[in-house]
Amino acid sequence: MKRIIIVSGLSGAGKSSVLKILEDLGFEVIDNLPLSVLQQVISGSDDNKSVALGVDARTRDFDCEKLCAICSEIKKDPKIGEKIIFLDCDDEKLLRRFTETRRSHPLAKNKQLSDGIASERDLMSALRKKSDIIIDTTDMKISDLRSVVQAEFSESVSKQMVVSVMSFSYREGLPREADLVFDVRFLRNPHYDPDLRPLTGLSEKVGAHIEQDPDYFSFFKRLKDFIAPLLPRFEQEGKTRLTIAIGCTGGKHRSVYIAEQLYKWLLDQKTCIVTLTHRELDKNKQEK
Repeated sequence: MKRIIIVSGLSGAGKSSVLKILEDLGFEVIDNLPLSVLQQVISGSDDNKSVALGVDARTRDFDCEKLCAICSEIKKDPKIGEKIIFLDCDDEKLLRRFTETRRSHPLAKNKQLSDGIASERDLMSALRKKSDIIIDTTDMKISDLRSVVQAEFSESVSKQMVVSVMSFSYREGLPREADLVFDVRFLRNPHYDPDLRPLTGLSEKVGAHIEQDPDYFSFFKRLKDFIAPLLPRFEQEGKTRLTIAIGCTGGKHRSVYIAEQLYKWLLDQKTCIVTLTHRELDKNKQEK
């Protein structure tokens, strides 16, 4: 079966990075292909070749409704396995990326950058709804993005579901990509111990402090008991990625420790590919 991957999304959200990763995986990559020749290229490509096509607002004669219609026609062909990847990102992060790189936004030629981003989000909304895979790159490192794409499209890796465990701070907002969110603000807070405050949930001292909470062990057992039966059911439903977010007030102590423990437990289950990120700790590293 011919594999066709259409990569699209918001400008600055990581489309070029995904295309490079797919190229490393052996895909023939064509970027900014005019819609008028899209179907012709797909029908004329080698049946044994995997092709990744980059299409976004910069594409000549771009029309979101037309692209959606073309994708619907392609899906009707039983000889073609087509998937649409949509790269999304928080507006504030997109603003920062364009400002730092000094790139111009394709829809902000004669207006504010924020207006261009808003216009493109509205323009691409129909395609986002139609997409098979939506990847939010707001807090994602390139290594995490590579892991997600490789797990989904590499023929050399297992097709196990990818479970991403993430710690975060409620003060900084809920992670947009989270499927399951657990609040651990009820646990003993190391922040109020002067000796532990400068440390993080990666410290054994912080872990020991949290485990002294009388409800810690019963909570963590219930957490595992809740998640364990969900994983095979998600896989049966065809879900390839699951993000579990653990939140506390500052995203530094309790959420980090619980995320670490959950990550280790999931690795021991050997039923899925597991990744771990600490959103606020990673942000602090980048700022430094």
